[in-house]
Amino acid sequence: FSELDDFLFADDLLVLNNTRVMSARRFSDDGRIEFLFLERLGPVRWKCLVKPGRKMRVGDAAKIAGATACVEEIGASGERVISFDREENFFEGGIVPLPPYLGRQSDAGDVERYQTVFADIPGAIAAPTAGLHFTPEILARLPHAFVTLHVGAGTFQPVKTERISDHRMHEEQFSISESAAGAINAAKRIIAVGTTTVRVLESAARRDGKLVEQQGTTDIFIHPPAAIRHVDGLLTNFHLPRSTLLMLVSAFVGRDFLLTAYAEAIRERYRFYSYGDCMLVL
Repeated sequence: FSELDDFLFADDLLVLNNTRVMSARRFSDDGRIEFLFLERLGPVRWKCLVKPGRKMRVGDAAKIAGATACVEEIGASGERVISFDREENFFEGGIVPLPPYLGRQSDAGDVERYQTVFADIPGAIAAPTAGLHFTPEILARLPHAFVTLHVGAGTFQPVKTERISDHRMHEEQFSISESAAGAINAAKRIIAVGTTTVRVLESAARRDGKLVEQQGTTDIFIHPPAAIRHVDGLLTNFHLPRSTLLMLVSAFVGRDFLLTAYAEAIRERYRFYSYGDCMLVL
């Protein structure tokens, strides 16, 4: 990976997602209920995922850090809107929510290990994992710009619908600064680092392909036969079957190329998923 610049032109622009993973996983004071804090809705209201869900139905309550949490409503995907009896910083004392497919609990090292070296703006519950390969030294050698997409719970959700197009993504917040928009508009080739960056660029670009400073939400689901119009290259990890991330990559490179690349990765014993290896598609 340290030779990445050998595969790029001098005027290529890397675009990276500078979201920062929050320590968003907390347990109730009795240790029986797990809360994953997704989004702050107000001073004392949060959207959360809860396990086991049967213990937190509408009207049920639990204690977290001494505060009383009460379920107001349950969303279509099982997320809870929870009100607390006082304002609290629940990320203090929280733990990093590792993807479930890693099959282990997070430890103290994950606080920094599951964070890109350029992570800046808190808001994600998962890292933009293609960015984990970068060191400050590699990044300093390459022209780059940052966008922000706060990776949400939807990144872990496999496609379960019979028709791919029936799958619905969770909304995620994104933002693009004026300086980033200017740099991206001026670039000859845009190399997106990770699928989250692709989703920002494809969501935010105007019909003429240009970007402006903006912030908003996106639930864009990119899959074949959709075309990716605003990205010229992609650096991405190796993803789970039936994941929306794998389908986005398939839309970019084509199914046949993707199957060939993954067969090679398996044959050469590349590592998959969040802490795994990556591929560069140009």
